[in-house]
Parts: sequence; structure tokens; C-alpha cells
Amino acid sequence: MRDVPVVDQPRWPAYDTPTHPARLSFRIVWMATDEPVEYDDPRKQFRVQGWRATTQLEASVEVPSLDFSWRSDPMSTSSAGFGLIGEEANGRYYQP
Repeated sequence: MRDVPVVDQPRWPAYDTPTHPARLSFRIVWMATDEPVEYDDPRKQFRVQGWRATTQLEASVEVPSLDFSWRSDPMSTSSAGFGLIGEEANGRYYQP
């Protein structure tokens, strides 16, 4: 995603605080492993089935009206503790 319009609200969750137009860019990569994963909770009508994945991300934010910008470390240095590629079912679509 590149230059996605978002709203920056520095004092959130304070009510009625100023907001500023901002732009968000990010790149995320998931790579599936051969390890299957399944979470199934009938009481919450929630199920996920898929494959564990390695995940990397890099991101940047710009708030021109505040002359603020931020950039994460490069993707080559990024890693996540958990990633999953799969399908989920919840609510009325959940069938035990």
C-alpha cells in the first residue's frame, strides 16, 4: 500500500482533539511454511485453519501539517514472532 490517506490524532483517545491528514505506506510479506495451524473455539463461533508463516514489514508515515515523518527499519531487518496464512469462519458463517 502506498500513500494511503489516514487521520493522525496525536492526543487520542482524548475526545474532541485536533486531527491532521496523514499518509501511510507499508509493505508486508507473508511466506507460508509447511506447518499447519488450526484454532477452533465453538463457544465463540471462531475457527482459523491455515499454515504458520514468516512475516516481514516496513512502513512509513507522513503528517505534512505537523512537519512530521517516520520510517521503520528496512524490511530486511524485520521479523515477526507469529504469522498465519489461512481461512477463518466466524459468527453466522461458523459451522461446527
